[in-house]
Amino acid sequence: MKLVRHPTSAQAIRFVLAGGLNTAVTYLLYLAFLPWIRYELAYVLAYVIGVGFSYLLNARFVFRQPLSLKAAIAFPLVYVIQLGAGSVLLKMLVDVLGVPVKLAPLIVVALMLPVTFLLSRRIVAGKTDAEQSTSG
Repeated sequence: MKLVRHPTSAQAIRFVLAGGLNTAVTYLLYLAFLPWIRYELAYVLAYVIGVGFSYLLNARFVFRQPLSLKAAIAFPLVYVIQLGAGSVLLKMLVDVLGVPVKLAPLIVVALMLPVTFLLSRRIVAGKTDAEQSTSG
């Protein structure tokens, strides 16, 4: 039986790889900020820097699209949604569940991954799931 590789699968794999790199960079920034500022602000600052890096990775590597001003302007909206939800999750993990501040952001990333992929693809590649499966 021949396996057909769906374009979404390849994108999802590249998304996870790019996300891993972006997460590592962002997490290292978060750790670097912790000695000087509160964990909430460290999270936001590292996050904002990570958004720009993520757009570059998603456009060029994940979805193989040219960089565009329109997508670059719209792309942070994905992360505004993720930042809001992630900040609430972070606060709950740390203050309610007692998760260490150095571990909590990694859990937040894992929980937000599927939503981030779908929103990123929509903005950068301009396709929904239905459009993706019919375009091959």
